[in-house]
Amino acid sequence: MATGSLSWERMWAIAAAADGVSGSAGMSVDVVMPRPYADGHRVRSVALVPAVDGIVPMSDRVSPGPHHVVVLALEGVLPLDLGIPLQVFGAWQGGPYRLTVCTDRPGPVPVHGGPPVCVDRGLEVLDGADTVIVPGRVDLSPPTAEVCTALAEAAARGARVVSICTGAFVLAAAGLLDGRRAATHWRHAAELAARYPRVRVEPAPLYVDEGELLTSAGVAAGLDLCLHLVRRDHGAAVANGRARDLVAAPHRAGGQAQFIERPVPVERPGGLGELHAWALRNLHRDLSVDRLARQAGTSRRTLIRRFHAETGLPPTRWLLEARLGHARELLEATDLTVQSVARRCGLGTAGNFRAVFREHVGVAPSVYRESFRATDRGAATQS
Repeated sequence: MATGSLSWERMWAIAAAADGVSGSAGMSVDVVMPRPYADGHRVRSVALVPAVDGIVPMSDRVSPGPHHVVVLALEGVLPLDLGIPLQVFGAWQGGPYRLTVCTDRPGPVPVHGGPPVCVDRGLEVLDGADTVIVPGRVDLSPPTAEVCTALAEAAARGARVVSICTGAFVLAAAGLLDGRRAATHWRHAAELAARYPRVRVEPAPLYVDEGELLTSAGVAAGLDLCLHLVRRDHGAAVANGRARDLVAAPHRAGGQAQFIERPVPVERPGGLGELHAWALRNLHRDLSVDRLARQAGTSRRTLIRRFHAETGLPPTRWLLEARLGHARELLEATDLTVQSVARRCGLGTAGNFRAVFREHVGVAPSVYRESFRATDRGAATQS
């Protein structure tokens, strides 16, 4: 390996521990070197493409042949978002994919929180892509016109276009998400909707599959989406095997909700802050809109109007989200029975609670609780 280069293992380590990582300028991911095959031929090196036995990397798509996945790394790319497709599709000996990383300005690409990576392939690679993946980046402003045009042309040609996390902003800027459902990190969902009102932003799902356009929520949801692509292409058995290789959950459906923090709205002078706080202390009660209006000393109609103005939600929806948020906290942090959680959150019987929780969160309460217990066990094992 050349001095000052990063191995694939090191690249993944940096991606997994991006926060706080600093590196010297000019560091680059090493290019895979040519290696001989049984017939005596050699494979020319391609930037960021792990050599796969029996597969000869080419600049243009050849059909039939391995599915060509192209990852578009733009300035300020998030390292884990970049590392996920490399790990799922690229570092897969004998796998059915070949992978190329490209950028709009070949050379060192700045990476958020880590050293830059050297990418020597440009946008022309998108011409031969079967799937294009756009990882998230820090800068949410529109990319260059060249990037937008290249993505639009790839989609028009029939390529599958995918975004991870804030990569959805790039797809939206290219006009690919107009009239489509799309996901992004929940912290940025409102901004995506505001900047691109033609996009039907879904703030809760882990990922959204619109056929040839797929978008994921933040960070780890990108892994779920990439495994979903493998499942679509090659079936559950292959996807589950790949998940085992990566020590990842075999399948999380896209409709499963993100684990979203829902902070109490900031209290404003003359606002409903006191009513919000009172309601959160009394979620176990039957809190109708009329009861809230009496507590606030106002009419039902005025309360509904003020709730919309301050929270963007009607009182009934705000209450439901508050109840579900409290239920999540209890499932994560306590051993209370489902019936006890339902009672404390004002969600009726255990059966009603299970139905409401599954409808809005996407999984059963027991599955939700176990997902956090598994995370805690994993953290304890590593400590």
